[in-house]
Amino acid sequence: MAHDHSHTHTHGQAGHSHGPVALTSVNRALIIGAVLNIIYVVVEAGLGFYYNSLALVADAGHNLSDVAGLLLSLLAFRLAQVRRTETFTYGYRKSTVLASLINAVLLLVAVGAIVWESSQRFRQPEPIAGGPIAWIAGLGLVVNTVSALLFFRDKEHDLNIKGAYLHLMADALVSLAVVVGGLVIGWTGWYWLDPTLGLVVATVILVSTWRLLTDSVRLSLDGVPATIDLADVMSDLRAVAGVRDVHHVHVWAMSTTENALTAHLVLQPGLTASQVADLKHDIRHRLEHRSIGHATLETEVTADNCSADEC
Repeated sequence: MAHDHSHTHTHGQAGHSHGPVALTSVNRALIIGAVLNIIYVVVEAGLGFYYNSLALVADAGHNLSDVAGLLLSLLAFRLAQVRRTETFTYGYRKSTVLASLINAVLLLVAVGAIVWESSQRFRQPEPIAGGPIAWIAGLGLVVNTVSALLFFRDKEHDLNIKGAYLHLMADALVSLAVVVGGLVIGWTGWYWLDPTLGLVVATVILVSTWRLLTDSVRLSLDGVPATIDLADVMSDLRAVAGVRDVHHVHVWAMSTTENALTAHLVLQPGLTASQVADLKHDIRHRLEHRSIGHATLETEVTADNCSADEC
């Protein structure tokens, strides 16, 4: 049996990118975006409580998820550069998965609180000032749009960055909805619209958080990342010239941005060392296109050399 190990860095859990990503530019964008959103969350939450607006408080909770997402992305980029240790042989990459799981749980708690408060407001509507709600949410529209534009240049080079861009643009639309709602409340006095907007924002948070929760649990348990089709990967490996069969294939996430694979390859007999090296190079290239940048391959002439108990 022969073992082969390869490791290349790829960014983006759901895809592979050939374009370069300037880490300095990305770090700067993540830091600026996080700072802008932190300031806005504090302002929006404080004024939301002051003006007794559930829509503003809910939107502040939603924007807090932006802050967590931006900080997690920044953490992922930073941890990818930290050297491994004898104890943590993969480094500290997987801490991003743990952080994502904690973030998802906290957001679900926030959704429960918003839904509970909204139900109370429907039973006992409270008067609120529509005008202040509109201009505060308008500030959020500006903050989210500016934050999204920070990632516009690099969004096609890395799916983590593209995800941040799309999430911030979606949040800008939520803020726009709250602006419109505030204006309508100011004109009509429909105070029931405030808890309604709170429920809308809670629904948006729930939809995005549920995906985050399921992905985080899957990755925490070393499941195959949702964006990777294991059957397709095995089919692709079997299509490589010189490979008779593939078995004991395992794919898991080393972090929220890097995936790993181990596999046993049954090779055709009679291959030279040079042919085996070319075969492995072809496999590495195919795996990189599937966002698998860390591969450990074991080659065998016959599958009889490897029993289930041994592998």
